[in-house]
Amino acid sequence: MPKRRLRGESTAALSRTVPQIQKEASGDKMQKKGEAKNATLKYVSLVTLTLQNSLLGLSMRFARTRDGDMFISSTAVLMSEVVKFVISLALVYLETGSLAVFLSNVHRQIIKEPLDTLKVCVPSFVYLVQNNLLYVSASHLDAATYQVTYQLKILTTALFSVFILKRTLMRTQWISLLTLVFGVVLVQLAEGHEQSSSKNAEGQNRFVGFTAALTACGLSGFAGVYFEKILKGSDVTVWMRNVQLALCSIPLGLISCYAYDGRAISEKGFFFGHDPFVNYLVLLQAGGGLIVAVVVKYADNILKGFATSLAIVISCVAAIYLFGFQLSAQFVLGAAFVILSIFLYGYQPRKSDAQGVFKV
Repeated sequence: MPKRRLRGESTAALSRTVPQIQKEASGDKMQKKGEAKNATLKYVSLVTLTLQNSLLGLSMRFARTRDGDMFISSTAVLMSEVVKFVISLALVYLETGSLAVFLSNVHRQIIKEPLDTLKVCVPSFVYLVQNNLLYVSASHLDAATYQVTYQLKILTTALFSVFILKRTLMRTQWISLLTLVFGVVLVQLAEGHEQSSSKNAEGQNRFVGFTAALTACGLSGFAGVYFEKILKGSDVTVWMRNVQLALCSIPLGLISCYAYDGRAISEKGFFFGHDPFVNYLVLLQAGGGLIVAVVVKYADNILKGFATSLAIVISCVAAIYLFGFQLSAQFVLGAAFVILSIFLYGYQPRKSDAQGVFKV
């Protein structure tokens, strides 16, 4: 009797195992497909981020120094917010997959939660000012110098994350921040000695350009950390938050356009100078924040650092041919320190190898 029961139990176990094995095999296959899809999205987003980072600085510089009618930069910033709003709405709709659910989510998370939407007005205003400052910086700094200097946003983001989010930084990250500052100082000193070495140098004010870039870095760090705190403090998706950002920034941008450039807009028109190249620049700037969101989701810090570093190299090489930029040994050394700091900041050692953390 025990043997029969054992034989019966083994037969029953075998009969239960077959569908389980099939289910596990199907699950493994789906998991592999999901991993392959994520890997594809990871590298596609990184390549896109590299190209966007490289092209944005070069395109902004070209747009502000080329011959012809000069467009009003505040109107371009406003139009990029409008484009970002439309794209974010489309992404929210794709996430829901249903028009009824989409309208319900928009009504529930935006109209019925006005205070929550108003909280997003803080980073939206900061981002608006930052984007305007980037145009000022691109008007007064070479594309390569602008690209390297703007990496100081890593420093400001790290400091704001320590003070606002109470994060701790590893020793290697603090070293990387010092390396970053040293590298940017080298680049600025190198370009200070060779201010007239590139085309379009006439009319440039390096102090204005550097001050604008430095201020933009500070605003970028604060807005990024504040936005992250809002995201983690609620169940609202990142795309819906981008819709809220745009809803706040569009009216603020419209006010700033007429506050600072009202006379020029009334005399020349809102879209004065908005040729196909400026329209391309608007799309490029609008896509930047959305691309970063995808990269953060699917890629790690090392790969993101690689994309940023490659963008610096591409910008430097392209600036040589497009704007007559001349590389000096000091500039190359400074850029190398900046690239090293990006990798060092994103490096995550194993727990057993971690050498302590420091908290401010």
